[in-house]
Amino acid sequence: MPIILLIRHGENDFLKQGRLPGRLEGVHLNDKGRQQAEELVKTLAAAPIKAIYSSPLDRTVETAAPLAAARGLDVIPRDGLLELDCGDWAGLTLKSLRRRSLWKTVQNRPSMMRFPNGESFGECQQRLARELEAICTLHRPGDVVACFSHSDPIKLAIAYFTGIPLDLFQRLIVAPASISTLMMGDGQAQLINLNALAGFDFPQPPKKKPVKKAGS
Repeated sequence: MPIILLIRHGENDFLKQGRLPGRLEGVHLNDKGRQQAEELVKTLAAAPIKAIYSSPLDRTVETAAPLAAARGLDVIPRDGLLELDCGDWAGLTLKSLRRRSLWKTVQNRPSMMRFPNGESFGECQQRLARELEAICTLHRPGDVVACFSHSDPIKLAIAYFTGIPLDLFQRLIVAPASISTLMMGDGQAQLINLNALAGFDFPQPPKKKPVKKAGS
């Protein structure tokens, strides 16, 4: 099965200001975010990437664009990679949200949380799992594909495929422009690396041992 690079978008002013962008339109990378996107090109220079998929939101497409240009590939938008729909919380500051009673549920019992007029963590996790499995069907075993998405969706996907309970997914860290790698398999996956930042060496999957023929 393919190797999936889960890449979070770069920095934007909402992130810098401690505001929750959700699925708001017009949230673009800032100068640091654009620099991070360029650094990804160097970091992944050795990765034999076959395809690049992205959440259709501006900040993810802008993060994917330099890598796609360097490889002569298109950025393929996939709604399944979209940010968690935080509904009425979009655009609000984290400082104000921490004062709400639901914030404790977000942090301690996310499996019980549905955002007002938005999505639940469980729904987002199932969406990401279905999407990544669908992308796998488009590629051959061993193909490397890049999927640009968002912090919570990436953490939820990693938790799903590695068997981490939903209520513990917040313990994972996925920084802006970081790369986490899943080697997919039939009904399971192996986490090759988590939250790798610019400058790390692209991890090579383990080589399969040759099968010895009988009598050899």
